[in-house]
Amino acid sequence: MNFEHIPVLLREAVDGLNIKEDGIYVDGTLGGAGHSIEIVKRLTGGKLIGIDQDLNAITKAKEVLKDDLDNVILVHDNYVNIENILSDLHIEKVDGILLDIGVSSHQLDEEERGFSYHKDAPLDMRMDKTKDFTAWDVVNKYSERELERIIWDYGEERWAKRIAEFIVDERKVKPIDTTLQLVDVIKAAIPKKVRMEGHHPGKKTFQAIRIEVNGELDVLKASIPKMCRLLNKGGRIAIITFHSLEDRIVKETFKELNKDCICPPEIPICVCDKEKEIEIITRKPIVPTKIEIERNPRSRSSKLRIAERV
Repeated sequence: MNFEHIPVLLREAVDGLNIKEDGIYVDGTLGGAGHSIEIVKRLTGGKLIGIDQDLNAITKAKEVLKDDLDNVILVHDNYVNIENILSDLHIEKVDGILLDIGVSSHQLDEEERGFSYHKDAPLDMRMDKTKDFTAWDVVNKYSERELERIIWDYGEERWAKRIAEFIVDERKVKPIDTTLQLVDVIKAAIPKKVRMEGHHPGKKTFQAIRIEVNGELDVLKASIPKMCRLLNKGGRIAIITFHSLEDRIVKETFKELNKDCICPPEIPICVCDKEKEIEIITRKPIVPTKIEIERNPRSRSSKLRIAERV
């Protein structure tokens, strides 16, 4: 199994966790274990809990971390379930949590997974292959209005309405079973002049469908407050995102958790009992250097935000 994965913002993310040798750390998105191996290198007597919903990632992590498995616990699950995962391990609090959101290089490169708009494959896009719901279900079963909504909301695609119409018209003739069939429908929906500009015409729609299949934004939104509350005082959370929707969620959630009082200004004394939970370490997100982008073009849109438990 080829699982090449170049970790993005590696030094910045791992340095940002401010690792203590004997601390307990969570990599909530193991992927190719590139970030995990760097965390483990800095531990002496500490522990790393690696979580991924993709069984291939767990298998790969066992290889990459084989010399350090005494200090590592690997868990096949979604990071949104972190409270239960830590509870099952009898761990109350941790010293750091890392998330590297989105699709991994391996998932894009493994043709049969159906993540890529460059390769023909069944419409799948499941990060967790033990689940039943796939991209085929979204493309062939969602109403025109639902399709338009997710392509607009999750893909920020201005041609969402036409793409949804064309998908529904096409599937009346025959089901849309493969990635390249879907690409053809998207290309037909977008005017040729527009298609010639910028990125691949399927990019935004594929992103939207992938997010819907895996519930990515809902999972991220639900996880951040839980994760911050599971940190020891001084513990840090580092989150790498790859598009504006994810980054907005991290930014806004950090801002809420950073507030001391959320009472309306007209109330003279605080009655909300809200307490500041985190300090935001990165006022502006950390982005990759030109050198990193040249070495790994997929890092281009990445942003890293870090916060510390108070």
